[in-house]
Amino acid sequence: MTDQILSPGDVRLAPGSASREEAIRAAGAILVEGGAVRPEYVDSMLEREGSVSTYMGNWLAIPHGTNEAKDQILRSALSFIRYDEPIDWGGEPTRFVVGIAGLGDEHLEILSKIAMIFSDEDEVGKLLEAGSAEELSAILSEVNES
Repeated sequence: MTDQILSPGDVRLAPGSASREEAIRAAGAILVEGGAVRPEYVDSMLEREGSVSTYMGNWLAIPHGTNEAKDQILRSALSFIRYDEPIDWGGEPTRFVVGIAGLGDEHLEILSKIAMIFSDEDEVGKLLEAGSAEELSAILSEVNES
C-alpha cells in the first residue's frame, strides 16, 4: 500500500556498518525507490547533516532534508535501516537510521511517533533483537496508525 508512511518493503536489515554518509544515502535511496522523494532530496539530507546532526539518542538518527527541499517530496514516507554494527554518527553510536520525508507539517507527527517508540527502552531492545525485516516492520507498525 502506498498510503502507509512506513511500508514493510522500506524496512531493511544491513549487515555490518557503514559511514554516516553511506547510511544517509541508503536511507534516501529507499525513499527515492518508493516514489516518496526526488533524487535531489537525498542531497539535501546530506546538506542538513552537514549543518546539524540528526542523531536523537538510543541508537537512533533521523536524517531528513532541508526546508528548501520540501518541493522534492512527493508523499510522506519513512525508510528504516537497522545496522548490525554501530555507525559513528558524529561520535554517537547509531544502529537505526530512519529517513524521513513529510509533506507540509506531516513530518512533525511522524517524528513524534518515532520518538514515542524510541523513548521506550523495551521497544528499542525489541528492535535491536528482531531477526528479520518483517519482525522490525511489525514492531514499527504503529507509525502507520492515524
